[in-house]
Amino acid sequence: MSLSELYSQYTRVWIPDPEDVWRSAELTKDYKEGDQSLQLRLEDETIREYPVDVQSNQLPFLRNPDILVGENDLTALSYLHEPAVLHNLKVRFLESNHIYTYCGIVLVAINPYEQLPIYGQDVIYAYSGQNMGDMDPHIFAVAEEAYKQMARDEKNQSIIVSGESGAGKTVSAKYAMRYFATVGGSASDTNIEDKVLASSPIMEAIGNAKTTRNDNSSRFGKYIQIGFDKRYHIIGANMRTYLLEKSRVVFQADDERNYHIFYQLCAAASLPEFKELALTCAEDFFYTSQGGDTSIEGMDDADDFEKTRQAFTLLGVRESHQISIFKIIASILHLGNVEIQAERDGDTCSISPEDEHLNNFCRLLGVEHSQMEHWLCHRKLVTTSETYVKTMSLQQVVNARNALAKHIYAQLFGWIVEHVNKALQTSLKQHSFIGVLDIYGFETFEVNSFEQFCINYANEKLQQQFNSHVFKLEQEEYMKEQIPWTLIDFYDNQPCIDLIEAKLGILDLLDEECKVPKGTDQNWAQKLYDRHTSSQHFQKPRMSNTAFIVVHFADKVEYLSDGFLEKNRDTVYEEQINILKASKFPLVADLFHDDKEPVPAPISSGKGSSSKINVRSARPQLKAANKEHKKTVGHQFRTSLHLLMETLNATTPHYVRCIKPNDEKLPFHFDPKRAVQQLRACGVLETIRISAAGYPSRWTYHDFFNRYRVLVKKRELANADKKAICKSVLENLIKDPDKFQFGRTKIFFRAGQVAYLEKLRADRFRAATIMIQKTVRGWLQKVKYRRLKGATLTLQRYCRGHLARRLAEHLRRIRAAVVIQKQYRMRRDRLAYRRLRVAAVTIQAFTRGMFVRRRYRQVLWEHKATIIQKHVRGWTARRRFQRLRGAAIVIQCAFRRLKAKQELKALKIEARSAKHLKHLNVGMENKVVQLQRKIDDQNKEFKTLSEQLSVVTSTHTMEVEKLKKELAHYQQSQGGDGSLRLQEEVESLRTELQRAHSERKILEDAHTREKDELRKRVADLEQENALLKDEKEQLNHQILCQSKDEFAQNSIKENLLMKKELEEERSRYQNLVKEYSRLEQRYDNLRDEMTIIKQTPGHRRNPSNQSSLESDSNYPSISTSEVGDTEDTLQQVEEIGLEKAAMDLTVFLKLQKRVRELEQERKKLQVQLEKREQQDSRKAQVEQPRNDMDLDQDADLAYNSLKRQELESENKKLKNDLNELRKAVADQATQNNPSFSSPDSYSLLLNQLKLANEELEVRKEEVLILRTQIVSADQRRLAGRSAEPNIDARTSWPNSEKHVDQEDAIEAYHGVCQTNSKTEDWGYLNEDGELGLAYQGLKQVARLLEAQLQAQSREHEEEVGHLQAQVEALKEEMDKQQQTFCQTLLLSPEAQVEFGVQQEISRLTNENLDLKELVEKLEKNERKLKKQLKIYMKKVQDLEAVQTLAQSEKRRHELNRQVTVQRKEKDFQGMLEYHKEDEGLLIRNLVTELKPQTLAGTVPCLPAYILYMCVRHADYVNDDLRVHSLLTSTINGIKKVLKKHNDDFEMTTFWLSNTCRLLHCLKQYSGDEGFMTQNTAKQNEHCLKNFDLTEYRQVLSDLSIQIYQQLIKIAEGLLQPMIVSAMLENESIQGLSGVKPTGYRKRSSSMVDGDNSYCLEAIVRQMNSFHTIMCDQGLDPEIILQVFKQLFYMITAVTLNNLLLRKDVCSWSTGMQLRYNISQLEEWLRGRNLQQSGAVQTMEPLIQAAQLLQLKKKTPEDAEAICSLCTSLSTQQIVKILNLYTPLNEFEERVTVGFIRTIQAQLQERNDPQQLLLDYKHMFPVLFPFNPSSLTMDSIHIPACLNLEFLNEV
Repeated sequence: MSLSELYSQYTRVWIPDPEDVWRSAELTKDYKEGDQSLQLRLEDETIREYPVDVQSNQLPFLRNPDILVGENDLTALSYLHEPAVLHNLKVRFLESNHIYTYCGIVLVAINPYEQLPIYGQDVIYAYSGQNMGDMDPHIFAVAEEAYKQMARDEKNQSIIVSGESGAGKTVSAKYAMRYFATVGGSASDTNIEDKVLASSPIMEAIGNAKTTRNDNSSRFGKYIQIGFDKRYHIIGANMRTYLLEKSRVVFQADDERNYHIFYQLCAAASLPEFKELALTCAEDFFYTSQGGDTSIEGMDDADDFEKTRQAFTLLGVRESHQISIFKIIASILHLGNVEIQAERDGDTCSISPEDEHLNNFCRLLGVEHSQMEHWLCHRKLVTTSETYVKTMSLQQVVNARNALAKHIYAQLFGWIVEHVNKALQTSLKQHSFIGVLDIYGFETFEVNSFEQFCINYANEKLQQQFNSHVFKLEQEEYMKEQIPWTLIDFYDNQPCIDLIEAKLGILDLLDEECKVPKGTDQNWAQKLYDRHTSSQHFQKPRMSNTAFIVVHFADKVEYLSDGFLEKNRDTVYEEQINILKASKFPLVADLFHDDKEPVPAPISSGKGSSSKINVRSARPQLKAANKEHKKTVGHQFRTSLHLLMETLNATTPHYVRCIKPNDEKLPFHFDPKRAVQQLRACGVLETIRISAAGYPSRWTYHDFFNRYRVLVKKRELANADKKAICKSVLENLIKDPDKFQFGRTKIFFRAGQVAYLEKLRADRFRAATIMIQKTVRGWLQKVKYRRLKGATLTLQRYCRGHLARRLAEHLRRIRAAVVIQKQYRMRRDRLAYRRLRVAAVTIQAFTRGMFVRRRYRQVLWEHKATIIQKHVRGWTARRRFQRLRGAAIVIQCAFRRLKAKQELKALKIEARSAKHLKHLNVGMENKVVQLQRKIDDQNKEFKTLSEQLSVVTSTHTMEVEKLKKELAHYQQSQGGDGSLRLQEEVESLRTELQRAHSERKILEDAHTREKDELRKRVADLEQENALLKDEKEQLNHQILCQSKDEFAQNSIKENLLMKKELEEERSRYQNLVKEYSRLEQRYDNLRDEMTIIKQTPGHRRNPSNQSSLESDSNYPSISTSEVGDTEDTLQQVEEIGLEKAAMDLTVFLKLQKRVRELEQERKKLQVQLEKREQQDSRKAQVEQPRNDMDLDQDADLAYNSLKRQELESENKKLKNDLNELRKAVADQATQNNPSFSSPDSYSLLLNQLKLANEELEVRKEEVLILRTQIVSADQRRLAGRSAEPNIDARTSWPNSEKHVDQEDAIEAYHGVCQTNSKTEDWGYLNEDGELGLAYQGLKQVARLLEAQLQAQSREHEEEVGHLQAQVEALKEEMDKQQQTFCQTLLLSPEAQVEFGVQQEISRLTNENLDLKELVEKLEKNERKLKKQLKIYMKKVQDLEAVQTLAQSEKRRHELNRQVTVQRKEKDFQGMLEYHKEDEGLLIRNLVTELKPQTLAGTVPCLPAYILYMCVRHADYVNDDLRVHSLLTSTINGIKKVLKKHNDDFEMTTFWLSNTCRLLHCLKQYSGDEGFMTQNTAKQNEHCLKNFDLTEYRQVLSDLSIQIYQQLIKIAEGLLQPMIVSAMLENESIQGLSGVKPTGYRKRSSSMVDGDNSYCLEAIVRQMNSFHTIMCDQGLDPEIILQVFKQLFYMITAVTLNNLLLRKDVCSWSTGMQLRYNISQLEEWLRGRNLQQSGAVQTMEPLIQAAQLLQLKKKTPEDAEAICSLCTSLSTQQIVKILNLYTPLNEFEERVTVGFIRTIQAQLQERNDPQQLLLDYKHMFPVLFPFNPSSLTMDSIHIPACLNLEFLNEV
């Protein structure tokens, strides 16, 4: 192409601009070779003439087509130059808010100065496992690429983050480490990833500070190595630091701060533990206040300090060390505030001994105050012969003090780094590592010193490594594609590096000058001028003799030599260091001990190298000042830099270049000057230059064909080889063969060729568009003509019709006018007549009314006069009657008062007499006797408490009589004195009564007033309430019409809210089930491992004290319907012996019943004995209380001993019976009989039971007689009483009339005790080995019986306590009655009678209530006993039925059973019987080894039906152990199968279906009416009779949830690799999408023939497979709907997340493809009748995203339409899609920033979540609705393929 073709009219170019660096312009006329200028039009429509140098022919840079602007990769641009790069970054940063952009292998990161929501855990997981070119540029993508290459190539990686201060280097490095910590989390519990992240706040506190360019600027460089093991989990880390800016400790420029730790410590100075630091605010210290403002906006130093302390603790730094660190930091602040006073001579200085800050400094560091005070102002000079102590001037002292402060801080910094590394180290072997280098970028200031020189030197080294790596990658790419390449000339900065570090270079000359005693900065600068003036990278400024210029790769930098020597020496006086070495604090002393010289470790490189790289901190290893060979700072930095370069060269580097967009720290503000300066300095433009020198544009053949297919001729499309088509097209379009090259898989283009192809493509589209427009416009004109012709004919037709209709209308109107006139005249006359008639009638009516009203008034007046007369006469009569009645009342009152006074005088005289008091006492005594009789009558109803109540009554009577006698005696002895006392008491009572009356009157008056006020207030409130009610009714009436719709809406909202809460609750529960499943799986794995490790041969016996009845199942026991101890004991016995001992259940049932009867009789006897003992104890309490206590204890001891003996004898008898049973059963087993007993054996068992009962009766009588005699003898012997009546005379023993001698009884008792002690060892019973099992069972029975007896004894003790409480209550009641009696003595006779009646009524009422409660308890107990009796009767019937069934099955069992599919037994009841030993075989054939293909063609869920029929038979025979064992084995078997086939969708579906069916069967046949509504009568017969399996239903429900979650996991694993390729990348509509150039980063799925390429048909086929399998296995339709709802949500989430993270797919064509794919999926749902599943609703966000890509995005109306449409998308998602929207053709337009701002303004009111991406791992809570089966159990047939011949149909 010639220049005239490129620089034609309308071509856009870039021209230099002083403000914007580069400015866009458009050519207004074609350029011809030889023209001296270009005619340009700027963007502001101004015309400008741009001069052209004819000799060099240097034309302005061409601008890329708009389609290429905003690319993810700068190398994808056709024209690669500085303005194109700057414009692309600006567009992405400002318009799309994208801070990351690729530039080949470099990630360019622009600091947004704003928190962005793109670093969450969801984004990390979205980038995890993705290829670098598949997603939008991100720091996570670089970290994932490094992690993936480390795992794939087994080579160490490095991420080099560079940039100037404030560009965001530290944040980028932090996010990279966070990514590694999340993705490569440690496999152990050491949480090393947390420690790695915890090191960041520590290093930021001690190494970061506020500068004019950055509020959190890192003032040191660091290289963090994160170590990984062979499984690529983090196992440790290590950190190296470089060139800490120590000068900041003592000096800060304006608007800058010292290191953060100083301000954090000052902010926390008020804490109690920091009081000894003597700190105040930061403004009070010289070292922290030089920069001015000590605070940073948006930063809380106190909060950051707390985070720093937490990080120290997490890294294992002890609290004592932390305090020591803070003391050292505080001492530096105090050192800066030490006041130095200059003497008059000027050469001497001094420090006041009372200086507070010096005292604090010495105290905090533990050094001597006098020595430090002396050596701060003096120095020591050592010569060959003598040592001098010399004073220093003020400036020298200040310099020495500052040098000491810097040295202390540097040493502390190194110590902290060393301990951080120790905390991050690990003992495990490191397999590989990823290093993150966070180092300062190229720096240039107005005044550049030693620090800037070292920083720029490091960047020169890094740039050299970067250039060589980029060149190497370009070379490898060409060789890989077999492209002939020539040596590309790239900038080599080795001369500049040699200038700095070579022999006699700048650093060597600096070190040499430092060794000279009188060396100065000026001398060193002169040596540089003399030595390096001839170098092209070294220049001397014209106006300075102390500065020099170094031409770096980025820019020229002028360095001022002042301070170079001092900073390079880093001199600290030895005397001050020695004082610190002598500190009494170990940490301070350790900081300043001499360190050994670090030896750099060799770097091992090569593939598969697993050796660990030993690295050390690069902090300066300072030695004493008097050492001759002390290394300078420059030398140390050069050494550490070489070590760093060796490490980087041994790894695969990844580059992150951070750009600072502006110096004002404004969010999303772009300064082109600053950006270009940094782009030049960081090597991005060098990368562009290297790429542009070769073939920067690269296309795969498939992408090139799809993009430029429009340029291919029709005949060439017939060729099937796309590679040949591409070659043919390019040869025809581009004549110069050097402009492109054909590789193996790609086409390589020179710079500008893609733009030329885009121009040709746009021209072809433009020509096609013109042709389409021409054709369409002609068609539109033809249509318009035809429409006009038809309209003309129509108008003529309508006009003619209109004229005809108008004539007809005129004739009709004339006729109508005549009719109207006639009717009008008639109506006018009629109205006149009516008016006259109405007037006459009205006059008549008024006249008649006037006469009637006049008459009515006269009658009314007469009637009222009569009423007035009647009331006046009545009033006068009543007045006369009232006067007469008042006079009579006055007379009666006077007479009655006279009589009352006389009667009162008589009563007073009578009251003073003793006879009256006796009369009152006699009446009261009669009342007491009457009350006692009533009490006796009531107590007869309570038989159990009659004796206690009688005793209490008698005691009460005696005490009352005694009180009476005492009262009478007292009255007789006192006589008249008592009457006087009574009079005095009466007088006092009268005064109190009068006072009480007065108080009562006052209270009544106050009460009356308050009552009136309250009534008034209540009346007001009622009135107000009435008004409010009226208003309320009116408002209700008004609202009633409006509230119907609102009520409906509110109810709908409430329903939705309740459903949402239910879903959330169900989700939480299912998450718990999922977590439980995971833990259970982990437990199974650990158990398997322990089994493998500890598996040893032999049989392990349980301990003797361990119950063998414990269940091995993890599930709860079966909840049976039996009630009582009999069934519990029976269950225990069955667990022991049913399987091994083979005993008959009937025997144990009857034996246990007999034992219970004996226990009841024993309890009755014990109650009687306790009663008699209580009576004896009461009688003996007064005489001998101590003997009585001993007697009771010995009686209890004797009773307990006899009880044990009785139990032992009964157990021995039971063992003998069991031995005979074992022999009988063994004889039956030898004859191949079933487990049920024959009639002979049954009769034998009955005989044995009868004998056992008789023996128990005899034993009982003997025990009772013996106990009677022993207790009697012990009581007599211990109490010492010889005249007590016989124990037989006062104790009634049922079933015993024998007499035993007392001495014989005592002797027998001691013998029994000895026998008991001898027979405690049961070991001898198992000597022969055959009876061991039986003895073990009987031992368990004995333990159970003993437990029952102990429980009964506890009940007895509780009963005794209850009775004692009753006695106490009776005593309290008696005391109350005595108090009442005393009170009644003071009352009048009438008051005494009334009071007594009230007391009696209240007592009887309480007793009545107690009796009612007792009756209710007895009725409840009666119902319970009846229920137990029914259960026992039913069990007896079941046992008889089982025995009958066993006899009938005995003959059938001997035959070989053959089951056929078509045959049906007539008497089949839907139950399957199996033997206990066949349970394992049943589970193996039906669960663990069953394959779904085996049951093809049978009834779905057949295993579930078979299992239920087995459970039903176990329920029928009332065998709860079998039910428990079968269900537990089934559940464990299903879990085992699912664990083995954890990736088999068909197997998982099969068992999900069967588990749900078994759950439905347990519900359908549970007997619960709620589940039986759809059952038939036959199905109701198949319900469970005995067991309630509710708990197992819950277990099966949890298991179903686990299986469902595994099913979803398997399906998602199969679908997820297909989603992105099928939904976003595959061309469902051919020719719709056009591929854009992707630059250096290629998408992994861009190849159409690649392994990762899928189409939508693949997803549909997989969905069909899922649906077919689930339907074939009989899975419930409701569950199928939920499965596809979950899968469609996952498709939506994955697709939308990729859409939000990929700029290349956010286009109009992708929206069209997406909508087409979604419609296909919806059509598939409709075809499978799955539209009710809610899957379409889950796809709503994706549908709206596709519509958003296709909608118009220009006007405010478009913005409003978008806001109203995209309701399922959050604000962040909408804005993100709009920012990512990319036009694929020249005819599309970008979304403007203003439009996006309009969208954001309209969406501000939304309360959307902050999360950008959808959680594709979210799982909806699953529901298992009840789905009863229509099949009956007797219609199920068992196929022979299951090998279940051992199952018998019942």
